[in-house]
Amino acid sequence: MSSTLLEVTRSAHEDVERLERLVVRELQREPTNNRERLFQNHRVRNMIDSIINTTHKLIEIYEDKDNARRDEIAVLGGQTATGINLFSVFYDRLKEIREYHRRHPAARVVDATEEFEELLKEEPYVEFSGEEAFGRYLDMHELFNEYINSKFGEPIEYSAYLDTFSHTHKIPLNLKLTRQYRDYLEHILEYLTSFFERREPLQDLGRLFSKVEADFEELWADSKIVGWEKKELENGQISFLESVVDLDYYSTVEELIELGPEKLKEALAARGLKTGGTIQQRAERLFLTKHTPLELLDKKHFAKGSRGSEKNGVNLNSQQIDSNKDIALMEAKMQRLCEILQETMQQTKENVEKKQALTYEEMEAEREEEELPADTESDDEEQQIYNPLKLPMGWDGKPIPYWLYKLHGLGQEFKCEICGNHSYWGRRAFERHFKEWRHQHGMRCLNIPNTKNFNEITSIEEAKKLWERIQERQGLNKWRPDLEEEYEDREGNIYNKKTYTDLQRQGLI
Repeated sequence: MSSTLLEVTRSAHEDVERLERLVVRELQREPTNNRERLFQNHRVRNMIDSIINTTHKLIEIYEDKDNARRDEIAVLGGQTATGINLFSVFYDRLKEIREYHRRHPAARVVDATEEFEELLKEEPYVEFSGEEAFGRYLDMHELFNEYINSKFGEPIEYSAYLDTFSHTHKIPLNLKLTRQYRDYLEHILEYLTSFFERREPLQDLGRLFSKVEADFEELWADSKIVGWEKKELENGQISFLESVVDLDYYSTVEELIELGPEKLKEALAARGLKTGGTIQQRAERLFLTKHTPLELLDKKHFAKGSRGSEKNGVNLNSQQIDSNKDIALMEAKMQRLCEILQETMQQTKENVEKKQALTYEEMEAEREEEELPADTESDDEEQQIYNPLKLPMGWDGKPIPYWLYKLHGLGQEFKCEICGNHSYWGRRAFERHFKEWRHQHGMRCLNIPNTKNFNEITSIEEAKKLWERIQERQGLNKWRPDLEEEYEDREGNIYNKKTYTDLQRQGLI
């Protein structure tokens, strides 16, 4: 049975409505992890694209440029070549339907709902590198290698590059106008755009860039773009000679040849020199100006109509200005993407620093753990944990055994009067506190040395009485603070006062 244009229109509207309902159902479902959230967004993005494509087809049908829709409506109204005959049209359509079912007796009615339901179950193909971990981190190693091997880059660590690659205003203007920098900027903008589209498929990147371009035009007209401010000369002209090609960065003619013929032509034209010849001749002609002022060059090197008095203040042509503007606009777009991905950039840096302390096996185990879906809580976990003794929780989220609780004195409170009645929970914490600064400071305030004799002593009166008995037994003159008073450094090493003071004075501890 042939599909009429009106049937195609009805079917398209039905598809749009089904897709809209599926989008709502999909967004109402809460994803369990980052990977599922990413797949959900891409499924919604694919359905939205299908809605847009179907809507465009409907617009073409309603515009009816070939008058096919108008003719079909006229036929349904019974209009024929001989006039209006509703019954003739009706029986013709009935005959067509019967003929179709006669030829296809086993034709099955396709339920479109089942086909659309499969869209919610499919797993979209999203290409991420292993380093990106399904959009959690950035993978900028290729861009990093391109940066450190360029003339405008510097040898830094990858983690430092993640913090500084967006600071394009720190790069000299003359290096920004090279072909190498332009290619690097295109690569980094292409990667950030691709990463953002893969990670946030529901975001409208076109609208975002439109806003960036509108703001950029205003700032560019007022010369307020950071790193692209115009420099005024004494005569009021704008000098771009250094921004075209700064010869201080080139020591040989071969290095200038690497700039390419177009760049050399622009630099020669900016200086009023001839722009013809091979790339070797252009580079040699431009290299002459490195050590010789323009006023002292032979006239044969200058183009016709150029004036020596204006050589230092010549303006760039419109093509060069447009090129500079394009580079500045790419920088603005890149910086806007960096602002949006600021949190991801910080997480990437933390992940890089963490991986430096992990072995390969540990990194593989962590990657597999991240890829595993989060387990749903079982009925046992949802039940309230029975803990009548209020025992502390262990690493597995369950109360620790009672014998372990009694052995270590966990949950038992110890107070030390020497520490200002500070409370210590658990036997281990109480024993450790005798070596801590708080207790040592308290003993020092009592003019009592913090020796092993005073372990387990928490009362000020007991400490004083014990100190008096020690003095009576040893004699007042036998106590030598320099040799017997103990100090502890940050690493836990114990020294007497004299040794500790000497090492501290020498800066060793």
